[in-house]
This record gives sequence, structure tokens and C-alpha cells, in this order.
Amino acid sequence: MRVLQKLGIFLLTIIAPVFVCADEADLVAALQKTYSACVGIDESLADLKKMAGINTAITGVGTGLGAGATIVGIVKNKKDELRKDLNKKLLDLKNMSDKEFLKFLGDISVYKEYTETLEKLEQANKQSKNLGNWRTGLLAGNTATNIAGAIIAGKNTTDGDLQNQIDNCKVAISELRRARGRARIDGVDVGEANAIISACEGFETVDISKINTRAKGAMVSSIVGATTGLSGTITSAVTNSESVRKDNVEPENKTDADWNHEKSMNSVANVLAGASTVASGVATVFNATQISAIKKVAEVATKCTEVLK
Repeated sequence: MRVLQKLGIFLLTIIAPVFVCADEADLVAALQKTYSACVGIDESLADLKKMAGINTAITGVGTGLGAGATIVGIVKNKKDELRKDLNKKLLDLKNMSDKEFLKFLGDISVYKEYTETLEKLEQANKQSKNLGNWRTGLLAGNTATNIAGAIIAGKNTTDGDLQNQIDNCKVAISELRRARGRARIDGVDVGEANAIISACEGFETVDISKINTRAKGAMVSSIVGATTGLSGTITSAVTNSESVRKDNVEPENKTDADWNHEKSMNSVANVLAGASTVASGVATVFNATQISAIKKVAEVATKCTEVLK
């Protein structure tokens, strides 16, 4: 009996170190696999974060341009109301008496009022024209930024490679956790494994689908903004053309229908400017929230990479 006990103890002293070495080797292999699977994820996310930041700035500028176009359009509406009032006053004065006769007299008060009103009308026409040009230019800028924003947002998405890398990292961390448990039982130092698991296990809860969702939202909003912005640019340009404004015709030749047509087209241009501004603003919000979604994943990736290096 004593012989068997001694034989058992002897076998344990031989076999136990073998198991310990095997568990230590498994731990080293799991550490190496985690390094290979998890390093480099932060670099892919850095590019996404950079482009999302650029796009936020671009669509932010577009929002400002659209808002500027809307404000200019509102100011132009008020200036056009002044044009209409001056035009009516000029027509009333002209109908009061013969202009040529009043011009000959020169000091007649009605003629002076007529010439003053004509000067004010010409000035108001010029100011309205300039405001219309500014609105058209601002809308064109807004359209350009929305087009750029749609292109960037469409490309600034995570691909299958990044998702696969994160999935592989999750698997590696899970295997490292099991290898750590076996090694700990055998008294192997698991300090390095603890540090890596603590830093990298955040990958098990991250959701990169939000990055693509935000990108899609920004792209759709920018497309809407580009569409309304382009329509607004064209409408604004046509509204500001002489064929619609008719500034160079005699006052009596511009009818109420002409004024109403110009006013309605101005209103359409302003509505389109407002719609484009809203779309640009929504795109900016999506881009900003995409940055936030990227940051959450990037924080885990950076923390993990620093420990692995």
C-alpha cells in the first residue's frame, strides 16, 4: 500500500509540471492571438473620425450659407414691397399732370416729388437686384456644400473588414479569458492577461452599426439639401432676371399680375432656401453624432492598443 502511495506521489511530481507548462503555453498563444486580432482597429477608426469632423464642418458652413440666403431673401421681400409702393406712387404722380410740362417748369413741387420718387425707386431696384444676386450665390454655396457632404457621408462608413476585425478581437479576448482561468489555477502569472482583458473587453459591447446609421442619415439629409438648394438657386436666379423683375419698363407697364408673379417666385426661392438650411442642419447633427459614435468605439480601441503595445 505504501508502495502505491509513493508511486502516485512520484507520478504527480512528473506530470503536474507538464500540465502547468501546457497551460502557460496556451496562455502565451492566447496573448499572441489577442495582439494580432485587436491591434490596428484604432487606426481605421481614426480615419472615420477625421472625415466625420471634416463633414461636420462642411455641412455647418452649408447651414450658415442657407440661413444667410433665407435672411437675405426676407430682406429682399421687404425691399420689393418698397419697390412696389414707390412704383405705384410714381404712377400716381405721373397721372396727375403732364410730366414734360412739369419738367419745363422745373420748380413745381409735384415734379420734384416725382423725380425724388424715381430716384428712390431706382435705388430700391438696384438694392433688390443685389440682394437677389447674394441669395443666389449663397444658395449655390449651400448646394455645393451639401453635394460634398453627401459624397463624404456616403463613403465614411465602416466596412466588413472592420467588423470582422472587431469580431475576431472579441473571440480572441474570450479565448484569452479561458486560458487565463486555467493558468491561474496552476499558479501561472496572469498579470499581463488581466491588463489586456480589462482594456480590450469593451469591444464585446460596442456597436459600430450606429456609425453607418449616422452616416446614412447625413448622406440622405445632404442629398435633400442639395436638391432643394439647387432648385432654390435656379428659382432665385430666374426671379432676379429682367424678364421677371421688369425694372426697366415704364411704371404703368408693370401690372399687378407682374408684381404678384415676382413676389410668388421670391417666396418659392425663400422657402427652398429655408428647406435647404434645415436639411444642412440635420446633416450637421448626424455628422456630429457619428463622431460621438466613432469616439465610443475609438476609446476602447485606443485603450486596448496602448496595452497591447
